[in-house]
Amino acid sequence: MSASPLSTAVLNANLSRLSGRKIVVTGAASGIGRTTATLFAAEGAQVTLFDRNADAVRKAADEISAKYCGVDITNEADVARAVEKAASDMGGIDGLVNAAGIMNKGLATEVTADEWRRVIEVNLTGTYIVVRSCIPFMQQHNHATIVNIASAQGLLPNAPGHTAYAASKGGVINLTRALAAELAPNVRVNSVAPGMVDTPMADGYRANVGNYALKRLATPEEIARALLFLTSSESSYVTGAALAVDGGRSFH
Repeated sequence: MSASPLSTAVLNANLSRLSGRKIVVTGAASGIGRTTATLFAAEGAQVTLFDRNADAVRKAADEISAKYCGVDITNEADVARAVEKAASDMGGIDGLVNAAGIMNKGLATEVTADEWRRVIEVNLTGTYIVVRSCIPFMQQHNHATIVNIASAQGLLPNAPGHTAYAASKGGVINLTRALAAELAPNVRVNSVAPGMVDTPMADGYRANVGNYALKRLATPEEIARALLFLTSSESSYVTGAALAVDGGRSFH
């Protein structure tokens, strides 16, 4: 039996879901960011990788023949220059994935104000700085997308010792919603809230999978696939969403 025209169209679209797209990925030297950049390039996008580790991001970019910038996302002037260069290299920017972030652990009585500020600065303010720099380029397109990586801790902060991290990621979720309202209809803005992912950031937490319905960590590829969905036209009627990709942590 031959495939229907609709099935054929969907199949062909899925062969290259990001063809022609021009996308910046932050935190792209390792972990979720690196995996996402690799997947997006395989799906036909031009990708520019941002990371504060210049040597590591260069290596990651070389592996997929992509552009890169060594940049600290908390430095507004450096981010502005990097975004300008990315737009020049790719001929514009119509997609952004904010995957850069840090984690700390400590009770509220243990985390100093300086440690608190650093987590908020990277995870929340850094995300805002990159978005702010990219907006003028993204508004030149009718179907641009921003996806911010939040956390299951931002949705349901039910584990002690993550006060600063949970606050920063809850901020990312609400920043995403505010941006979705502000930038519609030309730019869709969503967030992904992962649970624990099998990256070095999960070291020290791997024994906690009993809190997850699926009883395991996610792979970086599973998170990257969710980011792909929210970046592609398959999610064309989705904006302002916080998509939990957490193995059932937030309800279990």
